Amino acid sequence: MNVKMTPRINIAIDGPAGAGKSTVARLAAKALHYIYVDTGAMYRAVTLKALEAGIASDDEVDVGLLAKKLDIELLPGEDGQRVRVNGEDVTSRLRSLEINRNVSYVARSEGVRSRMAELQRLMAQDKGVVMDGRDIGTHVLPGAELKVFLTASPRERAQRRFLELDPASGISLDQLEREIEERDRLDREREIAPLVQAADAILLDSTGLSIEQVAEEIVRWAGAAASTISAEEK
Repeated sequence: MNVKMTPRINIAIDGPAGAGKSTVARLAAKALHYIYVDTGAMYRAVTLKALEAGIASDDEVDVGLLAKKLDIELLPGEDGQRVRVNGEDVTSRLRSLEINRNVSYVARSEGVRSRMAELQRLMAQDKGVVMDGRDIGTHVLPGAELKVFLTASPRERAQRRFLELDPASGISLDQLEREIEERDRLDREREIAPLVQAADAILLDSTGLSIEQVAEEIVRWAGAAASTISAEEK
């Protein structure tokens, strides 16, 4: 799967935790020769620094003030995208259970979301970006030429996250499924940029599908969107 498109477009992939957004977005970006922007990693980086600073994850004011002081960089690496905060590589520390349990609270801060959206829009201003998150198509890039809402059953999403965890964590699959369902609730009910499918987004349920199948479908839709724009410009 290797495609070059003209004109270049922006692709927004939204959906709940564990739907496979990051992996799918990374594969689609590679196939299209686009830039991949992992917005979830940015919120996880803020969460990490808040926990290290002793700031409660639900302290929206202080977490927001902290976010303004953080220089977050997303950089290509041999084994995937690297995340640096104020010059420090924190990539390997962003998938812990503690981060999983606190990131939704941090993401509810208006100050945090405002700062992250500002950075994300700058990354996408020249087009040719695949960006995944929970409010990309509705809030960050409402003008994206292709919007996809990617989901899967809570059980399947829990199984995917379960495989990422250290076996020594002691968490069960059932517990992880309950935590994912709670995170879904928090994301849907937050006042600032809640998790919701954009009216013009394509719904894609990845339950039972491979990551490669999902990425190929998105690349196909991207080609169709680019062709439509090209035809309209003639």
